[in-house]
Amino acid sequence: MSRATATAQAHPNIAFIKYWGNRDDRLRLPVNGSVSMNLGALTTTTKVTFDGSLRQDSLTINGAAEAAVARVSSVLDEVRRIARIGARARVESVADFPLGVGVASSAAAFSALALAASTAAGLSLSEGEVSRLARLGSGSACRSVPGGFCEWRMGTGDADSIAVSIADADRWDLVDLIAILSTTHKKVGSSAGHPGAATSPYQAARIAGAPGRIEGCREAIRTRDFARLAAISEEDSTLMHCVMMTQRPPLFYWEPASLAIMKAVPEWRLEGLRVFFTLDAGPTVHVLCSGEDANEAERRLRAVPGVNDLLRSGVGGPARIVAAKF
Repeated sequence: MSRATATAQAHPNIAFIKYWGNRDDRLRLPVNGSVSMNLGALTTTTKVTFDGSLRQDSLTINGAAEAAVARVSSVLDEVRRIARIGARARVESVADFPLGVGVASSAAAFSALALAASTAAGLSLSEGEVSRLARLGSGSACRSVPGGFCEWRMGTGDADSIAVSIADADRWDLVDLIAILSTTHKKVGSSAGHPGAATSPYQAARIAGAPGRIEGCREAIRTRDFARLAAISEEDSTLMHCVMMTQRPPLFYWEPASLAIMKAVPEWRLEGLRVFFTLDAGPTVHVLCSGEDANEAERRLRAVPGVNDLLRSGVGGPARIVAAKF
């Protein structure tokens, strides 16, 4: 191989049932399954070029060179192993949304990387195989490979711990209103936080209840039962943050505005709006709502003190190849 290039696009996702804690940190095998929704209005575009003249892998994010390429190289190494090639790669990634603030930027980045790299290497992997490959770089990235509403099945090992679509993007007109409270990159990212999950006295209870919440979430999506999805998602989000705040060392991601939104959303629901909140690892609050309530929910959310910006997205499709040259 002298030079081969492929470019892929992928969306971040927002989890209704969260991923927090691994049973195998190296392979990123989770302690429980999870369920999410792809965010179609937010996109990461990643170009991978395998070039026989390169001496090492390189990475640029939004035009800036990154020195920390170990996680990217771990995915590329697996691609090289499967494809039986030795060429190093140049990876160029661009995101159209803020990074490191709880909008699953790593999920979009590694799902796009997995698809672009495998394609550039001449592989024709199944969706499940690409999902597995993405998981090696970032656990939640496996959920951004399929489209629509996705379930990450924890599986029995490396091969079957993958995400599958449980409903297409057009199954339900849900809108995610993403309240950006800070654009400062969080000090402790998800990968660094996962190992501490087991030290929380509440992690075992969270894990024990996860299968029931997953089944309830799956059924709520199938039947478009908003009230059920809202109750399950808010409970699961709060449980995860309870674990975060009680693990050693503790992680406190909430800002005052995070809590203000979490208190306001149930009040809005009592007033008739179909809304609920969920937070990933960061202060950013995702307010999910029905399409017909989105404008009013957005108006109210923008009025909350501390909300610096707001992103809006419907349900997104799968990761996809947009260009390739061999």
